Amino acid sequence: MTGQSVEVTLLGNTQDGGYPQVGCLKDCCMKVRGNVSLSRMPVSLGLKGADGLTHMVEASRMMSQQFDLWNSLGAVSWPPSSFTLTHAHLGHIDGLGLLGREVMGLRGVRVHCSDSMSRLLRKTPSWNIMIEQGVIDLDIWIPGVPFEPSVGCGFTITAIPIPHRSELSDNHALIIRGKSKSLLFMPDQDSWEETIIEDIGIVEWLNRMDIDIALIDGTFWDYDEISSRDITEIPHPPVTETLDRLGAKKNGDPDIEFTHFNHTNPLLEMNSVQSKKLLSMGWGISEQGGVYRL
Repeated sequence: MTGQSVEVTLLGNTQDGGYPQVGCLKDCCMKVRGNVSLSRMPVSLGLKGADGLTHMVEASRMMSQQFDLWNSLGAVSWPPSSFTLTHAHLGHIDGLGLLGREVMGLRGVRVHCSDSMSRLLRKTPSWNIMIEQGVIDLDIWIPGVPFEPSVGCGFTITAIPIPHRSELSDNHALIIRGKSKSLLFMPDQDSWEETIIEDIGIVEWLNRMDIDIALIDGTFWDYDEISSRDITEIPHPPVTETLDRLGAKKNGDPDIEFTHFNHTNPLLEMNSVQSKKLLSMGWGISEQGGVYRL
């Protein structure tokens, strides 16, 4: 181990469609179209270990732009040594094909995932052929058991089952634990009632897992954003509910930042009334390009 700190870089902070979202002609997206500085990519993490090797969480179709962002913040080795996938929804897995012959032409890329995800990859022809060709090498985790993406990386990843639409695969949050701090990455969940089955609050739940930094599902500010949609099709606890459960931040509470924003979410605007309210309570809004040192 080289003694370097472990760095986690947020390579995107929006949900699967990105921002602006394709086909959206509303003000929320029209005002940022053509402005690269205001656009945002699907949620993903770049991990740089103490050994200097890099790893990614999620495989977004915008991997090229995410690498450019990551590299602009400090030279990183490419390609990553591994990918870790939380679940099978569009923005979290749709870039996996970029690793194959048509684009990067890689070999032996380790992909950490659940048994459910591995079965999906093997039964999907466009992904299974990558396994057969040796492009990707599946490594199935055991939920709750830490693993090192590379020997000497200086951190572990632990997958925690989290209920969220399982029509394709199951879903997990990830605890990334370094030498001095730990970070929870939980961009998707159906509801707090299903995630925290005990009668405890969010902060106590995080404290029981010894979490210092939590990046949590902030997809919608409230359901008024998507009044034309059936919320049962896209369940996520709104930020307003989460704030009601949290209350104001107190000394000793973990740092909680919201992420995975829908293109309609006013938290994408730092000067919005909603952003100011959230920040006044002591909680955070994740920033694309933000770096967390563990």
